[in-house]
Amino acid sequence: MSTTASNNVSDQLLEQVNTASDALRNINSVHDVDVATAPREVVWEDGKVKLYHFLRDDKPATKTPVLVSYALVNRWEMMDLQPDRSFIRKLISEGLDVYLIDWGYPTKVDRYKKMEDYILGNINDCVDYIREAHGLAKVNLLGVCQGGTFSLIYSALFPEKIKNLVTLVTPVDFDNEEGLLFKWAKDMDVDAIVDGFGGIIPGDFLNTGFDLLKPMNKARKYMALPQTMANKGKLMNFLRMEHWVADSPAQAGETYRRFIKDMYQHNKLIKGEFELGGREVKLKNINMPVLTIYAKHDHIVPPATTKPINDEIGSKDKELMEFPGGHIGVFVGGRSQKLLTPAVASWLTERD
Repeated sequence: MSTTASNNVSDQLLEQVNTASDALRNINSVHDVDVATAPREVVWEDGKVKLYHFLRDDKPATKTPVLVSYALVNRWEMMDLQPDRSFIRKLISEGLDVYLIDWGYPTKVDRYKKMEDYILGNINDCVDYIREAHGLAKVNLLGVCQGGTFSLIYSALFPEKIKNLVTLVTPVDFDNEEGLLFKWAKDMDVDAIVDGFGGIIPGDFLNTGFDLLKPMNKARKYMALPQTMANKGKLMNFLRMEHWVADSPAQAGETYRRFIKDMYQHNKLIKGEFELGGREVKLKNINMPVLTIYAKHDHIVPPATTKPINDEIGSKDKELMEFPGGHIGVFVGGRSQKLLTPAVASWLTERD
């Protein structure tokens, strides 16, 4: 072996030893992984469901509060993952008064909880609480993913209670061939799944499905782990994300069953065939200003499933906004902090 080659090998070995040493030191220094640290208080609750009001040091710049409705899948903490990458904190810093629904962790006793209970019950109760607390007829509603679909349904049924509606990466047209999730769901025997799990769908089952959408993403993540662990900042980012993924709540079986059947398999909402609590849900009844945000590279909720919102609603003041990233980047990406969240706040402020 030449002297140059020998030196190169030695340098590589030394670099690997240093990387391993840094990784060991960093991982040993981690005692806790904090997520969702923005100050908040519980102002309303019903069973496992809580309504948070985020605290602020000064008065909001707008009079109309915004209620955030996250998806039932995974946890809302993605929106407040860490102080410098927090969708919630950024909304607050931009002058908005923010509330958020925490759906909690369903157990066997919740297996019969229906979409009516979530939308006509929980969302409506939270909207009414905020209206009464602030002496307002209407509130702003911001729905995320499945929580956005719920928000569309609610706004169509109660347009008199919603001043402005914002949907983020929200599916409305489920007849889509771009996303694997939409293809798989069409042939899913959802009755066998719900009944087989005893009426409550484990969070791990859902996470496995999401991992299979892009299996190499997980492989790449763990292949890069030694380098990630050698950098304390990157390590904490990694651990916070892993904490969020692992903290996945189960799903109430009856809601899961109906959402798969009526949305993914029969596409009833956009067809005007969906009913809730005996009432027809017509998207044309949505007449308030609406901002529809989709992520250009979203593999979970492809843009084609979201864009039709703009065509189907009855609003005259409506806008489509493209985010140049993926499903998760909407909440934690640098462009979310610099571009997206300020744009959402500005849009709501102009219509306050």
